[in-house]
Amino acid sequence: MTKKKMALSTQIFIALIIAIIAGVALTARPEIATTYIKPFGTIFLNLIKWIVCPLVFFSIMAGVISMRDIKKVGVIGGRTVVYYMCTTAFAVAIGLIFANLFKGVFPVLSTTDLSFEPSATSVNFMDTLVGIFPSNFLQPFVEANMLQIIVAALIIGFAMIMINERQEMDFKAINTVNDICMKAMEMILKFSPVGVFCLLCPVVAENGPQILGSLAKVLFVGYLCYTIHAIVVYSTAVSTLGNLSSIKFFKGMLPAMMMAFSSASSVGTLPLNIECSEKLGADKEVASFVLPLGATINMDGTAIYQGVCSVFIASCFGIDLTFSQMLTIVLTATLASIGTAGVPGAGMVMLAMVLQSVGLPVEGIALVAGVDRIFDMGRTVVNITGDSSCAIVVSAMQRRRESKK
Repeated sequence: MTKKKMALSTQIFIALIIAIIAGVALTARPEIATTYIKPFGTIFLNLIKWIVCPLVFFSIMAGVISMRDIKKVGVIGGRTVVYYMCTTAFAVAIGLIFANLFKGVFPVLSTTDLSFEPSATSVNFMDTLVGIFPSNFLQPFVEANMLQIIVAALIIGFAMIMINERQEMDFKAINTVNDICMKAMEMILKFSPVGVFCLLCPVVAENGPQILGSLAKVLFVGYLCYTIHAIVVYSTAVSTLGNLSSIKFFKGMLPAMMMAFSSASSVGTLPLNIECSEKLGADKEVASFVLPLGATINMDGTAIYQGVCSVFIASCFGIDLTFSQMLTIVLTATLASIGTAGVPGAGMVMLAMVLQSVGLPVEGIALVAGVDRIFDMGRTVVNITGDSSCAIVVSAMQRRRESKK
């Protein structure tokens, strides 16, 4: 009799539980977790970051080439951007609505002696636009600049389609390299349970029970919004537009969601997200285009975080946000998500941008800086789930479009 192999999602879930138990046990000696356990989690993340850049580059290029039509790429790209913008606007609106409903239960915290300096506090559209386009072929890969890698892959992909229109060419080499990257990714993902344990255990050990202290109410509102957005918006989208049961969708996404929760990195979860989305029925050519793009520009969970934290910080400083300020937060958070890296802690930079846009004190970030990692884990789950829902919806719409021809 053959021994049945345990599902990856089950292995990751078990690792998650063991990491929490071990982390709680090590709260008295967190240096053990950070010194001897965390480095193995860092190794796992480093391997994922190593494969992600070539994976994104060749998967997008292979996706564009497989479509054989620039107009088709334009249609899929247009639908993807519209879907991402709409869900991000919904997300920040949900964050603002529920944060205002629960505003009365937020604790009054001292706002003196705040000393948090964000690494970047301004958002300039033209600088963002210029920064999308690479000036050096290798630099985007060295700096892991996903937007520039995506642009480079699109340009080369379009060029190959144009060459193919003039003379029939076989682009098997691109698909072969893409398959090699995918296989390398599969090899690395086999160590996901170990990586999850080594990443999450130090977080629990360092924060301990105090993460449930004075900021528990803010965390509760944030996670409530994450859950409502995922259940309402994504369930509605995949069931009505993607012809997929919401229960089947969330069940199929479990491995990627747990990986996102422990790593707090949208880009780091990308390889596993591609695998889960394709198993749920997303077309390979669509998934290879939509998901890398989403890991870079689609930040629904981060948008919710902006809404909740803006209201919380305003409350702590005794400021009541006006309706126009809330609209500004929705717009800024939606636009700022483009160009924000899908890596741990990127939400803090975005929050600084949002606070500045409505005149709130940037020092208020110090109020949530201590629990940002806890926020980050939840918002990353929402981010990658939104990416997958888009791949499934766009795939279904594309199939319907082609069936009418």
